Amino acid sequence: DLDIVMEGGAVDFNGEGTVLTTSSCLLNRNRNGGLPRPEIERYLKTYYGQRHVVWLGDGIAGDDTDGHVDDLARFVDARTIVTAVEPDSRDENYRVLRDNRRRLDRARDADGRPFAVVELPMPRPVVHEGMRLPATYVNFYFVNGGLLVPTFGDPERDRKALAILRRVIPGRTVVGVDCRALIWGLGAIHCLTQQQPRF
Repeated sequence: DLDIVMEGGAVDFNGEGTVLTTSSCLLNRNRNGGLPRPEIERYLKTYYGQRHVVWLGDGIAGDDTDGHVDDLARFVDARTIVTAVEPDSRDENYRVLRDNRRRLDRARDADGRPFAVVELPMPRPVVHEGMRLPATYVNFYFVNGGLLVPTFGDPERDRKALAILRRVIPGRTVVGVDCRALIWGLGAIHCLTQQQPRF
């Protein structure tokens, strides 16, 4: 029972000692009173049983979690990370995602090896009542023999994202799930699967 805030969407694991997270979320003063990075790393290593932490920067537009990593980049196996990229330099996510992509280029696993990094496009902006929603294909969820991937009624980019994931994860059935209604709640499939505490 720890006196820190730690949400399921804030961390992702490769199963071999490395945890992926963001500084904008875990180092935010609104969560853990501004605990320094070494202290947060100690918690991640000690209580999750990890040996190494990979830090990304900021989250995408519309993300009310201050930058959960499950909207940005995810492990699909121990050595491969898929990451969201925005091709339009005028889009507000362009710089954030480009910075995170560069961080992944420099990242190493717990044994000092570089990762294979696979880019997934961002869907076109999804806006509801004038608000940009945190739509991303990275908020997927692994199920037995499959991968459920959020889609957003963007035929070209939906198809491209699903095709990339089918190529990267050939042993699973990759299924697109229309999340246009779900994303109004500021999350998609992976967010929906997170645990609710019992009060």
